[in-house]
Amino acid sequence: MGCLHSTPKRHPGYQDPIPLASQTAFSVSEVQALFELFKSISGSLIDDGLIHKEEFQLALFEKRTDNLLASRIFDLFDIKKRGFIDFVDFVLALNIFHPNIPMEDKIDFSFRLYDLDNTGFIERKEVKQMLVALLSEWGLRLSDESIELILDKTFSDADVNQDGKIDKAEWENFVSKNPSSMKIMTLPYLK
Repeated sequence: MGCLHSTPKRHPGYQDPIPLASQTAFSVSEVQALFELFKSISGSLIDDGLIHKEEFQLALFEKRTDNLLASRIFDLFDIKKRGFIDFVDFVLALNIFHPNIPMEDKIDFSFRLYDLDNTGFIERKEVKQMLVALLSEWGLRLSDESIELILDKTFSDADVNQDGKIDKAEWENFVSKNPSSMKIMTLPYLK
């Protein structure tokens, strides 16, 4: 005979939304909605309550092929560096895109996104890799000359001390002069 007060089976990876909401700018109902999104991503290939890199790439770009941008974002979302994203990682990482998060935090995240080698600087080759990856994702192909012109303009505007790399202060200065570059750092439907 079964127990009268059995608890319903929870989806693998489920976490109580109340503590997560208290650690982030998300409300409890937003954390619950994020769990629904998490479930659909984490169960797309392997239903184990975790998001693996292939599932993440599939969710972002509807392809399982390796993509520099998806891979880099995955690495930043994989807070504990375990090779997968659990629900806590997912919520904590998405928190950076909430409208109520200070712009300084968003700038820091975007700097780390471009600093592919984790050197504390954004180098020309890193910007080129990201630019080529983005253009490829959008189905665009620019000539090498056009890409070099974009890089020249970016570094002429951002690399104030002209040392061939963009440090954190230069990045902050650059994005403050180019606020449209930070639009992707806020999910408008959370307002």
